[in-house]
Amino acid sequence: MKSYLSLIPISAKVHKRQNRMTLLCIVFAVFLVTAVFSMAEMGVRMEAGRLIGKHGSQALQSLFASTMAQTLFGAAAVLFLLILLAGVLMISSSMNSTVAQRTKFFGMMRCIGMSRQQIIRFVRLEALNWCKTAVPIGVLLGVAATWALCGVLRFLVGEEFSDMPLFGVSIIGIICGILLGVITVLIAARSPAKRAAKVSPVMAVAGNSATAKHTSRVPNARFLKIETALGIYHAVSGKKNLFLMTSSFALSIILFLSFSVMIDLVGYIMPQSANTADINIASSDGSNSIDPALLDQISDMAGVKRAFGRRSSLGVPAQVNAVASEIDVISYDDFDLECLVKDHQLRKGSDLAKVYGDNRSVLAVWDAQTPVSIGDQIQVAGETLEIAGLLKYNPFSEDGSTHRTVTLITSGETFARLTGVSEYSLIMVQTTSDATDENVEAIHNTVGNSYTFRDQRDQRTTSTYMAFLLFVYGFLAIITAVTVLNIMNSISMSVSARIKQYGAMRAVGMDTHQMTKMIASEAATYALSGCVVGCVVGLLLSKLLYDNLITTHFAYAVWTLPIVPLAVILLFVLAAAIAAVHTPAKRIRNMAVTDTINEL
Repeated sequence: MKSYLSLIPISAKVHKRQNRMTLLCIVFAVFLVTAVFSMAEMGVRMEAGRLIGKHGSQALQSLFASTMAQTLFGAAAVLFLLILLAGVLMISSSMNSTVAQRTKFFGMMRCIGMSRQQIIRFVRLEALNWCKTAVPIGVLLGVAATWALCGVLRFLVGEEFSDMPLFGVSIIGIICGILLGVITVLIAARSPAKRAAKVSPVMAVAGNSATAKHTSRVPNARFLKIETALGIYHAVSGKKNLFLMTSSFALSIILFLSFSVMIDLVGYIMPQSANTADINIASSDGSNSIDPALLDQISDMAGVKRAFGRRSSLGVPAQVNAVASEIDVISYDDFDLECLVKDHQLRKGSDLAKVYGDNRSVLAVWDAQTPVSIGDQIQVAGETLEIAGLLKYNPFSEDGSTHRTVTLITSGETFARLTGVSEYSLIMVQTTSDATDENVEAIHNTVGNSYTFRDQRDQRTTSTYMAFLLFVYGFLAIITAVTVLNIMNSISMSVSARIKQYGAMRAVGMDTHQMTKMIASEAATYALSGCVVGCVVGLLLSKLLYDNLITTHFAYAVWTLPIVPLAVILLFVLAAAIAAVHTPAKRIRNMAVTDTINEL
């Protein structure tokens, strides 16, 4: 052996099984960063192709300074930091457990003359040795994932992604992936390297730090069974390990709650309404002048899924709670009213059933500037109407604000009774999925030139919305999967580090059921502390992001407790904790007492 560093590849082979999870963490981290930055660059390239087609090559000069490019790479940079943090916590936790199991090895190295600095260098180079395998695999997976996503966006989603480049290779993505892999490993190896350097030659005889340490206090079993108290004690006695394990649980919750805000943001930027029309037919002057027979005629045409209309009367004199005012009155057909429920546009306490048909109940648009409530009375056209429900925001304005104007939504029958008008000001048409340009042209010919005809099919945002959802949920799924695997691996390695203790406990009479309860209580301690920290920090960060990203631009948006995302991620954490107990408990049950005592 020329140098003690020659032991690194030998150690990698011997501890191949223990290092598997660490390698997987590096692979996933590099994969995610490579894919994220590559997709950001592909998006910029797609936009560059569009600009060149429209404005020529001079448009590229300002492309990378554009809002789109800054947004894409800014989001990628944030993800880089989050992945870096997740990778450091997971890899550091795994390496700490590995060092704990190899205390005897490092003690022997100290016995034959290796200095503390050499130990630190050994651990760091051993960690970097993993990068030789993990980083190339992560980069290749990231490039392959980018090609697959570009193909999905171009051929399956289509529309605005029809110019997405295929088989593009992002140098930025590859470099960022490599940098993240190396930086993550170096940061993560720092603490375990120092821990290994503290091992004294005396510990070579003891076998590991867990058995060499003597404590002045014992677990408090006054209120708990001894196996439960021991499990909790094992979890809280190692402060650094408790911090890393708690962080692993908490990080998944924080990431999940934070990224659920992105789902809401996309929903506000690109609202997906069930009553979104592909074709709008409006009167030229905004009056109620469209013959209802035209709506019936269009409804029966090929390529039409459904057609529905609206009537409007603006600046109508009225009394709102006995105060003279001018209001806007708009009629909704039954389908339009049903969509309010599908799109969750009604505030709590609204009773939509009262609004259907010819009646004296209406809906009103609400915001902080409009003083109306459910049950208020409004006098219009000599009749008294009651507000049966409120909309969360104004669907007729770009910013969702009422601008201090009371807007009522009535059924078609109620509007006709109040105003005596049966004609429409707007007809909205939704086409079938297989509608052709010829079908749309036939509708246009039927409408003629008497009204304004707008074909809005190319303004659909469903595909873009689904693409963003796919990206965010995919990212969360991968991060959650890696976190769950890390939790399972860390608890398993924690058990391995104390295997001699467990052997001694079995030798003095502790049965396998008690051993399982001890491991379960240790995992439950990690999970509970992680859930508390994750929920507190995650909810605070969720509200902070919501206020800065959404409420700032959409005044009607109000942050509410994300019950569904919180319940989902807590179930994942619970499942991870339960699954983490199974493998180490089974391993101990299957081992003879003599094997556990003699385990190094």
